[in-house]
Amino acid sequence: MSETRFALGTFSEVGQSPFPGIVVDGRVYDTRTTLPHAATVSALLDDWDTSLERLQHLADRVAGDGRPVGEFHVSAPVQPPGQIFAAGANYREHIIQITVAHRIGTPGATEAELREQAARETDERAAHGDPYVWVGVPGAISGPYDEVILPAVGDNHDWELELGVIIGRRTRDVSVEQALDAVAGYTVCNDLTTRTLVGRNDIPMMGTDWMRAKNSPTFYPTGPYLTPAKFVPDPLDLEITLRLNGTIMQKGSTSDMLFGPAQLISYISSYTTLQPGDMVITGSPAGNGSHHGRFLRSGDVMEAEITGLGTQRTVCRSARIEG
Repeated sequence: MSETRFALGTFSEVGQSPFPGIVVDGRVYDTRTTLPHAATVSALLDDWDTSLERLQHLADRVAGDGRPVGEFHVSAPVQPPGQIFAAGANYREHIIQITVAHRIGTPGATEAELREQAARETDERAAHGDPYVWVGVPGAISGPYDEVILPAVGDNHDWELELGVIIGRRTRDVSVEQALDAVAGYTVCNDLTTRTLVGRNDIPMMGTDWMRAKNSPTFYPTGPYLTPAKFVPDPLDLEITLRLNGTIMQKGSTSDMLFGPAQLISYISSYTTLQPGDMVITGSPAGNGSHHGRFLRSGDVMEAEITGLGTQRTVCRSARIEG
C-alpha cells in the first residue's frame, strides 16, 4: 500500500490558538487527535521519528474529513521557530550575476571579463572551498501569505527565494554522507535583503553587515508547509520560481547550488549544534533585484514557488510615513 502524501503546518482561526495540522488534498487535519501531547510543530519535531510515523498513519486513514485549508490563517510552519542558518553565494549563476551587477573584480574589466573571473573563482570554491554561512533572527520569520513590511531604514529591498531545510534531529559533527538523516523536511523561504545596508563604509575592514540587512521583521516569509523529506526524493532537483506582479524574476534549479543541503548541514554542525526546528536556507538562484535593476516597492506582490512544496503570496507594504 502506498503512503499518502501530506505536508505539515501551523493553522489558526480568529480568536483561536494556533494548532499543528497536516494537509492532505487541500484539507487540514488537527494532529492533536493522534498526538495530543504535541501542541506545536516544534514539539512534533522534538521526537520526529515517532511523530512522522504517527502523522503518516493519520494521513493514510483520513478520507474526506478535515476542513479546507482556505478556512484558516496559515503561519510559517514551524512554531515557535528555531534558529536560522543561511548560506550566502551558493548558486553559481547568482554569484556571477551579482559580480557583474556590482562590478566586483578587476577594476576596468568588461562584463564578459567579470563573468569569466567570477565563474573561475566560483568553480574553484565549489571544488576546494567551504560554504559561507551566516545566522538569521527567528523573530524576522513571517507567514507565507503575510504582508512584507519594507523598512524605513535603508533602500533597495530585494528578494531571494530559497529552499529551506528543516532539521528534525539534534546534530553535531555529522558527515556529509549522513547529514540528510537529520532533515525532517523542506519548505519555501524568501530571504529578503536591504542592499544598501549590506556594506559598512564606516568600518570597511568588517565588510558586510548581514544583521541589519536581512533581519527586519517579516523578512523571512516561510512556508506554506513543511513537506517531509521522504516526499522529496532529491532536494537538488527542484525548480525555484519567483514572480513579481506576475512577471518571472527568478527561475532556477537547486542543481545549481555549489554546496547542497548535506554539505551545508555537515559544515554548520562542525561549528555549532543544530536543533530540531532549526532552518537552513540554502542560497538563492539567479534573478534578484540587483540583476534586474528593480527593487521592491509598496504594493508589489511576490509569488514564490518550489516544486512540490507549495506557493507563497506576499504583498509588500512600506513602513515609511508618506506625506
